[in-house]
Amino acid sequence: MPAAVAPLTYEQAREMAASRDKSVREQLAKRADLPPEILYYLAEDDTASVRRAVAGNAAAPHQTHMKLAQDSDSNVRCDLAAKISRVLPDLAPDEQDKIRQSANDALRALARDQIVAVRQALAEALKDVAGAPPDVIKTLARDAESAVAMPVLQYSPVLSDEDLIEIIRSGPAAGGLNAIARRKTVGEKVSDAIAATNDSSAVADLLGNKGAQIREETLDRLIDQSADVALWQAPLATRPKLSPGAATKLAHMLADNVLQMFSRRTDLDPKTAAAVKDAVHQRLGGGATAKKPMMATDPMRDDPPFELINGMYAAGRLNAAAIDKALQSNDFPFALGALCMLAEVDLKTGRRILSEKNAKAMTSLVWKAGMPMKTAVLAQQRLAGVAPAEVIKPILGDAYPLGDDEMLWQIEFYAKLAAAQHD
Repeated sequence: MPAAVAPLTYEQAREMAASRDKSVREQLAKRADLPPEILYYLAEDDTASVRRAVAGNAAAPHQTHMKLAQDSDSNVRCDLAAKISRVLPDLAPDEQDKIRQSANDALRALARDQIVAVRQALAEALKDVAGAPPDVIKTLARDAESAVAMPVLQYSPVLSDEDLIEIIRSGPAAGGLNAIARRKTVGEKVSDAIAATNDSSAVADLLGNKGAQIREETLDRLIDQSADVALWQAPLATRPKLSPGAATKLAHMLADNVLQMFSRRTDLDPKTAAAVKDAVHQRLGGGATAKKPMMATDPMRDDPPFELINGMYAAGRLNAAAIDKALQSNDFPFALGALCMLAEVDLKTGRRILSEKNAKAMTSLVWKAGMPMKTAVLAQQRLAGVAPAEVIKPILGDAYPLGDDEMLWQIEFYAKLAAAQHD
């Protein structure tokens, strides 16, 4: 345990606050046993590191809140946001009114800050604080920057279903619909609002969220539409508590590769399970089907059409849209070949990644190919067959959550495994 810090007399604290050594003033500003006026004095220090120490000090008087919220240094403002968020739950609404009011006023100023990093720091700090001011949370939720809006949209308990529906209808920042769809619990009305947007990625997140309540009528409509939206099929196949009608309908509509997974469910009632087995037998046994399923090709066995891939590359048409389309239509040999070519990775390495069903490795391959993170999500789900709960999702809109060094290591590791396998 660290040694106890000896208490200071008022004269000693005042002398240290006037020291020319900024490190002395900075250490002083971190102390919790100073008189309020000393900390207020240090909040006006010429050195930003000293003001940052005051901003992060829970013992700083509430009179410093607005002063530091308007500080010229954005790091000071970020530290203040984090500190107020930490102490806010301890401030009862009916007690210490002046302190709570000054804290809320500072939070409102920070929520309107011109620097994105400050608003982002505030959003991250407040995202799971139940006692956060509702107007501040709503301001952050409507922010045009994904990095600011997404944390509160996904996690804040302050936002009501009515708030979320209003935000959905007005159009949140990029990725905002996905964030709402991934909330721990999603009510039926919010689910209806997300489904009505026809945002395929957000609906996929909604379907894959076991805490999302979806009306049977809405789910039936999404099942019908999934015949043309392959991204929804895997989460539909694993969705809990399917009605007998929904389960039977899915058995006739799922792509063959997803159907195999769906047929292994053990939570269906006996009658529904029997109907599903009959449908699977018809489908996979060559019988008639209610709807022609989307047929998947085998990237582990079928060679990619490299002549077509090279031609599209030369014409400047081998892009994310082309790869996404191939993934959606189950043209997996094309998708794998295109990713390997763009990533400058040989096919046997790509196939080794597929054989492992490794989310990080597949994400790394798509990144190396220069494709956006949304393509990496689709490739994990459709090409690699990664389990829904293990799919790596983007951060801050469509940013990769893995570091460049880690992704390069993944590629090199699987290249070595593939080379050893073929030696």
